[in-house]
Amino acid sequence: MANEPATIDEMLHAARTIAVVGMSDKTYRASFNIGKYLHDHGYRVLPVNPALESVMGLTSYPDLDTAQAAAKTATGKGIDLVNVFRASENVPPIVDDVIRLGIPYLWLQDEVIHHEAVARAEAAGVKCVQNDCIFRQHAARIID
Repeated sequence: MANEPATIDEMLHAARTIAVVGMSDKTYRASFNIGKYLHDHGYRVLPVNPALESVMGLTSYPDLDTAQAAAKTATGKGIDLVNVFRASENVPPIVDDVIRLGIPYLWLQDEVIHHEAVARAEAAGVKCVQNDCIFRQHAARIID
């Protein structure tokens, strides 16, 4: 299952609100730096980490349901893309939430791989990328 360049382009251009599942408040962690990069490049970032109250001054949500409700309240739209920084075995319940909440895009970061869950998401109409870095892909493109 290859990550299609056209799908990556679409995701990076169409998504405006990104939930970063597993975002850390530790500045040396990839999840912090990539969340910060996305925020600095104009995306609305919603950290999702039940252990934190805030990250970079942004409210951290305990789960995707709460983040989705906050996004709808703030913008009238929900989350566009879920960017996952969790171990691969944690992906299936995240996919369940993405499908149930009608979120159109799912991005699994480097080394996060779960073929069955991604296949289920794609069968439900969710466009997916797995085992790739959203920062690296964004930085390689000129995004408006």
